[in-house]
Amino acid sequence: MSQTAELARVKARIRALAAKTVANGCTEAEAMAAADMVGRLLERYALGMDEIEVRTARCVQAEVPIGGRRRRPIDGCVPAIARLCDCKVWLARPAPAADGAPQGAHYVFFGFETDTQLASYLFAVIDRAVATETTGFRQANPTLRAVRLRRSQASFQHGLVARVSTRLDAMHAAREAAVRAQRATGTALILAKHRVVEDAFRDTDVRLVSMSAVGPRVIGSAYREGWAAGERVNLNRPVAGTAPGLLA
Repeated sequence: MSQTAELARVKARIRALAAKTVANGCTEAEAMAAADMVGRLLERYALGMDEIEVRTARCVQAEVPIGGRRRRPIDGCVPAIARLCDCKVWLARPAPAADGAPQGAHYVFFGFETDTQLASYLFAVIDRAVATETTGFRQANPTLRAVRLRRSQASFQHGLVARVSTRLDAMHAAREAAVRAQRATGTALILAKHRVVEDAFRDTDVRLVSMSAVGPRVIGSAYREGWAAGERVNLNRPVAGTAPGLLA
């Protein structure tokens, strides 16, 4: 298969993933399998591009609703998702509508179109995984009630998200190392891509600031349970099968 045909096939797969709905919930293991697939697709995409294509690529913005007016523990995953997908990201809070109704806040992923599509997809998969794993945590701890339940549940989610973030960063480092190792111009290509995104981002006049941590007070035991949920995942598993939420 020619390089052009292979690159077209990878782009088609990325579009198919971005359009795929996460059905019936998915576990944290399945979310990380999805992240692994995203990383592999981005690696293949990078290996198929040449520097001319990188320098002429357009950057776009992809909006992802945050799912409410308050920030949530999954927000801690957003920077790692952006790094994995070579995107910039920021939180946008639009002004109220003309009738005074509040507008929904959303994350904006900025980068190459394929990268922003995968970042949006990965956020949705991990978001659903957090919800599914949280249901399991509640079922495993039936004695928790009221404030203790809310704090424990949030602590569990913070732990899970923290572990997912570290693994996403490890995937990112491994992908960039693989690109450098598999082609002589790998380092130059990666740097060129980063420069294109940085230059295009400067033209947006958006000024990024660091966000404060979400929910710094946690219950240690619940946090460790969440961390363990991320630790148990085998990231080398094949990303195939017919189970709900798995990528075929």
